[in-house]
Amino acid sequence: MQQFWDERAKEDAFYFVDNRIGYRDPEAEARFWAGGGEALDILLGTADITVKPTDSVVEIGCGVGRLTRVLSERAASVRALDISAEMLQQAKEHNGHLENVEWGHGDGKSLAGIPDGEADLVVSHVVFQHIPDPAITLGYVREMGRVLTPGGLAAFQVSNKPDVHQARSSVGEKLKAAVGRAPKGQTHEAWLGSAVEVDQLRAAAGDGGLDVEKLAGEGTQYMLVRLRRR
Repeated sequence: MQQFWDERAKEDAFYFVDNRIGYRDPEAEARFWAGGGEALDILLGTADITVKPTDSVVEIGCGVGRLTRVLSERAASVRALDISAEMLQQAKEHNGHLENVEWGHGDGKSLAGIPDGEADLVVSHVVFQHIPDPAITLGYVREMGRVLTPGGLAAFQVSNKPDVHQARSSVGEKLKAAVGRAPKGQTHEAWLGSAVEVDQLRAAAGDGGLDVEKLAGEGTQYMLVRLRRR
């Protein structure tokens, strides 16, 4: 997982954080950063959550810090984690001015290093759908319960549509990728990811002392989940 995302970050970090922008598009950077606030507002708006100035936030899968930058403006502190050392290095280069952000190299399966009951809010944007093993995603859900303070909230997306996680790249696309004209890694398990069943999600949340307060978009690749720590 780390090697895959390190390679993608070196290839085109902006594209692999948000593949709606053009691949290796020299004009993409401004649009990329401008879209951070919109993406965060959609996530939190759907979850009916407002970041408070006193909040301690944990972000899972921060990439190069597009949402981190916005979170830092709204919260007291942000712990931003990513499995990719290359993504984190670029995040620091782009966001060195953020004094209330602590960047952390995650292990890809837990929130190790974050103390119990420290966070008021956990967020993750279009990350879990890329994890190949749904058991790892469910492990992160349990970890959210560990790091959240009582009454703390989590907002994130998971896929609830198994059929979208099948490789579909054509021979032509593979040839373009080989010569740098199309993104690589589109058939790798770390890109294809996996779906999570709602019953398993509810069970993992319960294991972590969390209540599922909202699900939006069941049956899609972008099911929104809102959890609250008991």
